Amino acid sequence: MASLRALECLVAVADSGSITQAALLLHSSQPAVSHQLASLERETRTVLLHREARGVKLTPAGRAAVADARRAVEAAASAVRSARAVGQAAGGVLRLVCAQSLTVPLLAEVIRQWHRRHPEVAITLRESTAMEEALGLVDSDEVDVAVLTAPSAGRFTISAVAEEEIVLAAPAGHPLAERSAVRLEDLEGVPLVHFAPDNGLSAWLDQSFARAGVLPETVMRTSVTAAAPQLAAAGLGIAVCPVSAVSDGFPGVVRSFSPRWVRQLVAVTSAEPDPLVARFIGDLRSHGMRVPRGVRTQLAQDGPAAGTPQPAS
Repeated sequence: MASLRALECLVAVADSGSITQAALLLHSSQPAVSHQLASLERETRTVLLHREARGVKLTPAGRAAVADARRAVEAAASAVRSARAVGQAAGGVLRLVCAQSLTVPLLAEVIRQWHRRHPEVAITLRESTAMEEALGLVDSDEVDVAVLTAPSAGRFTISAVAEEEIVLAAPAGHPLAERSAVRLEDLEGVPLVHFAPDNGLSAWLDQSFARAGVLPETVMRTSVTAAAPQLAAAGLGIAVCPVSAVSDGFPGVVRSFSPRWVRQLVAVTSAEPDPLVARFIGDLRSHGMRVPRGVRTQLAQDGPAAGTPQPAS
């Protein structure tokens, strides 16, 4: 197959009409250019140039070849520009997947800033409620980075980006809402708006309850993370959910657990992040988790000291 250098020589000769001038354009020597052209003619098994006293002239075969040669040279240059742009975090495509509840409080503002500051970077976003699904997308190279809770699988590169509190959401007037903080043991037998099995929070919470020796009474289930606190506020029971699931203007009551229950949020990549992904992860870390002011105010009122309870380990 013809080398890219040989095709560059053909294009340069076509543009300049002279092997000498082509050598100058390519910062090469005249014999080197002649050698590349002769090699190309051997491969095509036809004459591409007529050598004349005043220079060279393309044969019909040469004119036919030079059009594709230009496209090949430009494609190669474009590939180098694209690779350089991604390597310098200045262009390319960034493919994301995140836990459903994290889109607004963690990613939305960072993506908005990137659209403004890095318009040459195209960003795609998928949402998932199942960690294994999101990790599968990373594993199959369908996405570049997944933003999730820390996975147990060791085959990925993990970068911490934020910390998120697990809270209790309840309707106003609920007995647990009268407390400044709630213990997991207080949930024994309490009506619970739980998550459907297709939401990864379902199994995770069941494991946490089991380790604490607590068995709430599930009254209904939802697949949508943000729906659980809303259903609880409507009077169906209480919900245990990430604080990211509690929206601004939440009509119910939000309480911290005692000790405070937090989980780590991470960016998951299949290998060490390239410069483009690393810059995005750094911006996520700088931005952090955004909690609505009203929710933040409720949690700050006589809240417990920071810490991570045993059930969350």
